[in-house]
Amino acid sequence: MTDLEALQPLAEKVLSACQEKGLMVATAESCTGGLIAGILTEIAGSSAVFDRGFVTYSNEAKKDLLNVDTADLEAYGAVSAQIARQMASGALANSGAQIAVSVTGVAGPAGGSKEKPVGTVYFGIAAEGGGLEHKHCLFPDEGRSRIRALSVKTALELLLNSAQSVGVR
Repeated sequence: MTDLEALQPLAEKVLSACQEKGLMVATAESCTGGLIAGILTEIAGSSAVFDRGFVTYSNEAKKDLLNVDTADLEAYGAVSAQIARQMASGALANSGAQIAVSVTGVAGPAGGSKEKPVGTVYFGIAAEGGGLEHKHCLFPDEGRSRIRALSVKTALELLLNSAQSVGVR
């Protein structure tokens, strides 16, 4: 079983929690390249709660699809708390969802720096009504696939926690 297949039960919990609360979900993904949306939509019936996913790998896509600020991209870089929060907010604003998760990071094997080594990942979580948070993780550099799987797991956990704490529409 792959790391991602092992996350299927967690994805099912996310969908169940969202369905119970009447919530739709959106994702905004960079380093995971759509894996979060993929694992959620692998589950039959996910269309009842999954609205859409944005795969915004390039900075241009982040700006065009998620309203990420050019000045912030230049000041903080794409892999930052500021951009993760803007990506989550943009996904929420450009969808019919009530909660959105975002992920941006350095999955490797190249692209890391002293300030942002391989395994640096930022997440954003936005909820209708103004809730906006971020999380920073430094995952061990155990390969690109492992970093991406850990990123999907963290994003699903953030969605589950958000869905459980959001009130019913």
